[in-house]
Amino acid sequence: MSQCYTIGLTGGIASGKSAVSDKFSELGAHVIDADIIARDVVKPNTAGLKKLIGTFGNSILNQEKTLDRSKLRKIVFNDKNKLAQINTLLHPLIQQHIMDEVKCVNQSFCIIVIPLLCESSRYDWLDRILVVDVKPETQLKRLLSRDNITENLAHKMMKSQCSQKQRLSLADDVINNEQSLVKLHENVEILNRMYKLL
Repeated sequence: MSQCYTIGLTGGIASGKSAVSDKFSELGAHVIDADIIARDVVKPNTAGLKKLIGTFGNSILNQEKTLDRSKLRKIVFNDKNKLAQINTLLHPLIQQHIMDEVKCVNQSFCIIVIPLLCESSRYDWLDRILVVDVKPETQLKRLLSRDNITENLAHKMMKSQCSQKQRLSLADDVINNEQSLVKLHENVEILNRMYKLL
């Protein structure tokens, strides 16, 4: 790994990870987003997409023969075993991309957004973990508003992840996102200054 100090940014679904990472990026921090990499590793003709098709069949593709994320989401969030399968298939590819990018960072620290950090044992090399925290009821409300899905599916998506308590047990730093966006940005600015000194 490089000399770059690595900070894993995580939090439950719809907790505000993007708002936090966007602010870090605005402040000049190097941000690596596992969700963006996850999309890259399943683009047409990639090893990731071929692995998914081999496991779940062509039904996960749309008419353009690209991955239909809504179909895949319905499959995996209705079956824990299939969710575990997709994680086993894609996580090694995603992690390798992340590690390759970290080696190229020429700043003192980088933020690595990893939504499923709590669910994986693959990231023990991180130097520090930052958790974006909200109450489960806030999480549910934001998820329903953001994704336009049924409450039943929203609950399944939340239950597929670690609990709030489990995530907080990993945290070196916590940003509470129950407050205003202004307050959230202030908290990110404080951490950004601190991380530059590490």
